[in-house]
Amino acid sequence: MNRLNRWMGAALAIGALTLSQAAAANWPYAALVSVDAYDRTDGSALNVYVKDGRRYIVGTPGHEYAVRIRNCTGERILAVTSVDGVNVVSGETASPEQSGYVIEPYGSVEIAGWRKSFERTAAFYFTDLRDSYAARTGRPGNVGVIGVAVFKERQPPIVYRPQRDKIAADAPAPRAEAPASAANAESAAAGQANERDDTQRSAGAVAKQLGTGHGRSETSYAQRVNFERATSTPAETVALQYDRRENLIAMGVLPSPRYAQRIPDPFPAMRFAPDPR
Repeated sequence: MNRLNRWMGAALAIGALTLSQAAAANWPYAALVSVDAYDRTDGSALNVYVKDGRRYIVGTPGHEYAVRIRNCTGERILAVTSVDGVNVVSGETASPEQSGYVIEPYGSVEIAGWRKSFERTAAFYFTDLRDSYAARTGRPGNVGVIGVAVFKERQPPIVYRPQRDKIAADAPAPRAEAPASAANAESAAAGQANERDDTQRSAGAVAKQLGTGHGRSETSYAQRVNFERATSTPAETVALQYDRRENLIAMGVLPSPRYAQRIPDPFPAMRFAPDPR
């Protein structure tokens, strides 16, 4: 059985897994949770790079990926998760008071796609901004960021959960699609995506911006669970930005390749005869 679809006893949702030490070493730790991304296509954790207090990962166009969240506390938490400014459970324009996933104490979860029902998700994959789910549903303005708003629980109940259970949190009835009703809405979204591309290129990026697509349908079981939030605002918010390697180089997040740091010589061979040995 696929590792991503194996049921675990963590009290949250969609693919909670215990990660290896090697993968965990790349995670940017915060007080309550750690968040990173995993490239499902080549089977590797995506390294996190920090610039000006922001965290970045490199995405490869066409590669599927999963967002991984680890609960670093001894209590249940609620992780309201967004990709490109869109809630990954409901498909709504993201806001912290929306649906999320409940993670058991010291548990972890892998969120590999947009939730379509309590049994199915549509896989995340890196793609051009215009092909992103956010742009195709008329909301391209926040493409390129993964967000997690974390809530502590008020008086958590004691609940028996068999080891095979996966539990989705305090979610309303799943939506098939986020709103993108008419052809004029799609046209407006395409125009905004084009404008984002032009703005980025003028800022020094060398390639189209990366977004997250609405990919293949996969089996991923989840169910509702009660969770009473201790506060109305998140106890912690984590953001992880992503883009193509060449764009992150242009932004100064990654160093330029060494060959780009020297002036090329059209005649690199020695110009004078050397002394004999």
